[in-house]
Amino acid sequence: MSPLSGSKHSVIAFALIFLSGGSLLLAQEQSATAISHQVREIFERCAKAVVKIHGVDEHSEICGTGFFIDPTGTLYTAYTVGGEAGNFTIEFAGKKYPARQLLADIRSGTAMLKIDETTPALPIGKSEELEVATPVVAVGYPLDLPETPNFGMVAGFDHKYLGRYFSTTHLRVNLPTQRGEAGAPLLNMKGEVVGIVVSSLENNSACYAVPIEAAEKIRSDFVRFGEARHGWIGGNISEAPEPVEGSRAEMTQVMEDTPAARAGIKRGDILLQVGRMLSDGTQVPTAADANRAMPLKLESAAQTTP
Repeated sequence: MSPLSGSKHSVIAFALIFLSGGSLLLAQEQSATAISHQVREIFERCAKAVVKIHGVDEHSEICGTGFFIDPTGTLYTAYTVGGEAGNFTIEFAGKKYPARQLLADIRSGTAMLKIDETTPALPIGKSEELEVATPVVAVGYPLDLPETPNFGMVAGFDHKYLGRYFSTTHLRVNLPTQRGEAGAPLLNMKGEVVGIVVSSLENNSACYAVPIEAAEKIRSDFVRFGEARHGWIGGNISEAPEPVEGSRAEMTQVMEDTPAARAGIKRGDILLQVGRMLSDGTQVPTAADANRAMPLKLESAAQTTP
C-alpha cells in the first residue's frame, strides 16, 4: 500500500469518527428536546390541579403547595403545610377559596384539606413501579413565585435518614426544592401522582417524597372510619449489637396495655418475624425491616399471636 493510500484511509476513518460523534451529539440533543417537550406537556396538563396554600399557625403565616385528588375539592399536601396550621386559603384558577382541614397525619407526613368547589384532579399512579434513575416531575409554588415545574430522578428508596427511621419507605429524589414546595405532587412521566414532597435534604439539593400509596391508605381510613388507623405494636425497636437467628430488631421498650404487652413481648426480646402465624410472614433482620412491615401486617399479627 502506498503512503498516499494509507493517508486516504486515515482521512476516511477520521471522517467516519467525526460523523459518528456528530450523530451521537444530534441524538443527545434530540433526546433532550423530547424530554423537555414531555416535561412541558406534563406541567401544562397537571398544573391546573396544583394549588398554593396559605395558612396561619401559632408562630407565623405558612405557605406551601397542594393538589386536588378528586373533583369535589379534596386535596393532599404535606403535614408541615396543612397539619398544624389553620385559617387556610387556597389559590386556585386565579381566585382564593377558604379551605378546611379534613385530616392531618403526622406519621405519614401528609394532610388533607377541602374546598367546596368542583375542581380538576390528578390521576393516581403507583410508586412501586419506580426504580432508581426513573425520571420524575414535580409542580410546586416556590417562595412567592407562580407554579413551577421541576425535573429530576429517583435516587433511592430509604427507610431511615441520619439515624431516624421513617414510618414508611420514602422516595429520595434528586430534585432541588425551595420553601413553599412542600406538598407538591411528584409525577411520573405519564403525569400520574406517585408521591408527595414532604421535606428537603441538606442544602435543598434533593428531597423526600412519601409514596402516594401511603396517602391513599390514610384517605381510605378517613372514608371508612373518619380517622387514620395505623398498625402498631406498642413498643420501640432498635438495632441489637449481635444478631439472633439473623435478626437485630430488639425490643427496647414495651408500653403497658398494648398488643406487644398482651402478647407477652418483653424488653430485650428480638423480633424475628411480623405476621409469624400468617403464611406470608415478613422476615425482619433489621429494625428498619420491622418498621416497614408493621404498618402492613401488625394488626393481623397481633390478633393471631398466642
